[in-house]
Amino acid sequence: MGVGFRLRQSGLLLGLSLVCAFQAQAGERVAVRVGRLVDVEQGRVLNDQVILIEGERITAVQPARTPLPEGTKVVDWSGYTVLPGLIDCHTHLVGDIQSANVAAPLLSTGARDALMGVKNARDTLMAGFTSVRDVGTWRGLVDVALRDAIDAGIVEGPRMAVAGAYVTVSAGGGEITGLAPDVGVPADMRRGVANDATEVRQRVRELLAGGADFIKIIATGAVLTPGTVPAASEYSEEEIRAAVQEAARSGRHVTAHAHGAEGIKNAVRAGVRAIEHGSLMDDEGIALMKRHGTWLVADIYNGDYMAEVGRREGWPADILRKNDETTESQRQVFRKAVAAGVNIAYGTDSGAYPHGANARQFAYMVRYGMTPMRAIRSATLDAATLLGWEKRVGSIRTGKLADLVAVEGDVLADIRRLEKVQGVMKGGRVIKAAPIHQLSKSASETEPSPSG
Repeated sequence: MGVGFRLRQSGLLLGLSLVCAFQAQAGERVAVRVGRLVDVEQGRVLNDQVILIEGERITAVQPARTPLPEGTKVVDWSGYTVLPGLIDCHTHLVGDIQSANVAAPLLSTGARDALMGVKNARDTLMAGFTSVRDVGTWRGLVDVALRDAIDAGIVEGPRMAVAGAYVTVSAGGGEITGLAPDVGVPADMRRGVANDATEVRQRVRELLAGGADFIKIIATGAVLTPGTVPAASEYSEEEIRAAVQEAARSGRHVTAHAHGAEGIKNAVRAGVRAIEHGSLMDDEGIALMKRHGTWLVADIYNGDYMAEVGRREGWPADILRKNDETTESQRQVFRKAVAAGVNIAYGTDSGAYPHGANARQFAYMVRYGMTPMRAIRSATLDAATLLGWEKRVGSIRTGKLADLVAVEGDVLADIRRLEKVQGVMKGGRVIKAAPIHQLSKSASETEPSPSG
């Protein structure tokens, strides 16, 4: 037996011991002492609170002066601001991040893509994102396997809702393009290809049977897919409706990748639950989304990353041009959507930039029209509502899963503090322990009500 094998074996045993330790403590009573607690439901900050937890769930939220039950283990986050676990509604955890090589997905095996997903999931969780909505992977259903491994405690990561694969037309925004004409793409990278309403229905059935939680349909061209045009519609309203109807038969919903104005309106009229990106949406589209209650998930941070890194690393000129053409437009659409009262959930397109930097978008959302509290709510209770998980996560409330993050200072005064999370708890388990220190009080804080 070689040294390398023994090291791998010891690493596996360590991982299993951590899982077993968590399971052995699942019924433990824990109290988290909180300096400031962000109540996203009421839009306020409470001082000096205690969150009581049994197993995975919160059992009470009360003033710190209230006596604790005997035998309670205390987690001291009294020097921090504590928020609900954050939620990113537009991630791509499986595989590598975007690079200059359009053929890069073909240079990695499915096993390697899955292992990269393990790393990306852990980086995301350690950044304070305890839940994600993962909206597609090149290799079909690898995201399902990653989700299930996280749920089983085999690997560390956020809770995942997954799309399984992209439903896309041939050579469309959800395909690997830019290759030589005689280069074949593996079948597992084309699981969602559908060119009419009948094929759309079939792909939806297959993906849901394979374990997808929802469907992602590529309604327009894409910025990161060479040769496609973001403004151009790739599916008709009828074809998108076929996906919506088929998903609804299983109690699932459809989200639409859509940059172009007409593609967005086709998707909204067809009944999708959300629009991803929305970069070139017009005023009619905004009004239509408001009327239908459709969610907007707009990745308004990563255009800057792609412009800077893409030029430095020599990304294809086609991609850089499309990024330039959509970035500022998307931000102005976002500003208008905020003002119009459109439902907005936090989503960053992680995978187009490195995982773990998800919180960088908060400052952009505030810059383009949101209050800090509304930006936080977009990544907590509103994101949970989009997922249909609002009874489980999204706020610090009795009965919900104990997903918490701790940050230094006043996040309402400086939203960028969320970019450096000090402590993370998922389902009552401390994933990242915050150093103990004294809280610096702020005059802007709201005192708790007598009931806590």
